[in-house]
Amino acid sequence: MADFEKKMAKLVNIIGGLLERKQYAQLKGLLLPMESADIALLMDELPGTSIPILFRLLPKELAAEVFVELEPEHQEQLIKGFTNAELKEVLDELYLDDAVDIIEEMPANVVRRILAHSEPEMRKSINEMLKYPEDSAGSIMTTEFIDLKRDMTVEDCFKRIRRNASDVETINVCYVVDKNRTLLGYVTIRDLFLADYEDEIGQIMDTNLISASTLDDQESVAERFGRYDFLAMPVVDTEGRLVGIITADDVMDVIQEEATEDMEKMAAMLPSDKPYLRASIWETWKSRIPWLMLLMLSATFTSLIITRFESALASCMILTSFITMLSGTGGNSGSQTSVAVIRALSLREIRFSDILVVIWKEIRVAVVCGLSLAVVNFGKMMLVDRMLFGNPAVTPLVAGVVCCTLFFTVVCAKTVGAVLPMLADRLGLDPAVMASPFITTIVDALSLLIYFGVASALIV
Repeated sequence: MADFEKKMAKLVNIIGGLLERKQYAQLKGLLLPMESADIALLMDELPGTSIPILFRLLPKELAAEVFVELEPEHQEQLIKGFTNAELKEVLDELYLDDAVDIIEEMPANVVRRILAHSEPEMRKSINEMLKYPEDSAGSIMTTEFIDLKRDMTVEDCFKRIRRNASDVETINVCYVVDKNRTLLGYVTIRDLFLADYEDEIGQIMDTNLISASTLDDQESVAERFGRYDFLAMPVVDTEGRLVGIITADDVMDVIQEEATEDMEKMAAMLPSDKPYLRASIWETWKSRIPWLMLLMLSATFTSLIITRFESALASCMILTSFITMLSGTGGNSGSQTSVAVIRALSLREIRFSDILVVIWKEIRVAVVCGLSLAVVNFGKMMLVDRMLFGNPAVTPLVAGVVCCTLFFTVVCAKTVGAVLPMLADRLGLDPAVMASPFITTIVDALSLLIYFGVASALIV
């Protein structure tokens, strides 16, 4: 990764020098062998004024591929600078799903211009796809694919593929439909190569279909791709008619988007659709402050608990010094479990019906972890706190209270960390919201209640 970044930084300097000297022929020769994603990455690192110059040096097919990979603000900049003919050229080279993705990122005035210069058929398809709910299978599918009839011969199929291959995203899988466009089966390009030219598609097609509905959640579609190792998946409407396909590159974008969203939720942030450096201070503030406010106010419970047991603390002040360790260990224990359970829920390894099995497993794990931590902590308190640091207030009884609390805190934390995400999933909420910050706040309160309860019983 570091080597790649050094290489890209070097290329940025070279391109900047060629642009300065207006050596466009050399610049074009440098760009042509490169991948479209790498060219887009270079453009994102260059001054905005350089991007239109570089873009116009590229052949139209490569230019369209690069355009899809650019950041939305650079796409908007290019669209505003395009002549009508240039805009039409780029749009003609875009796949439909890429065009829809771009439109969703653009302001209204840019969208109007894009639609005004799209082909009528493409404009109609774009408008239809924009009607699907956000994050649904229909919103990420493409309508550009190869469809076949069951009575076609293999030779007919090859002719159809050759005619349409340049206009579709993939030819690896072709779908078989009837006259009403009901999905009947599919054939792979491998099936066609291994069959005789005279064979009919109905004889060689695979009817064991796994498809998505237009209204299916995109995350569930991504799960099916991972489970069955698909390169493409057909998308049907409520009547079973084939309306589009979802390809592996679309699913990769979904996986990245969902993973980023889950990470932000687990860190107590509202999801953002902008890269870190491109999000303004105010946008970052808005994504973070709601959860910070909620967690700050919820921490009031810990203050109330400490106030409630003020007399216990006053009679044995040494107990105060171990509150942070107990809360931190409890929070870490709960976070470990919640992350494991959230991952298992997202991969559909467990369901709400498994909650008792999960709780029983986590309780057993917690007992072993709690005992290990308690024994080590007891030795640490006696050897380090009492003998090495010479603190006579750390008596075996105090150490016993702390270690007993530590054991029960770990058990409670791991139980809470297992239960809350599963309850959230059952209620239709994203389990990721029940991650580290939320669980830590709950466990902090529970650990204090346990601590002062044990201390009141044994010391005060």
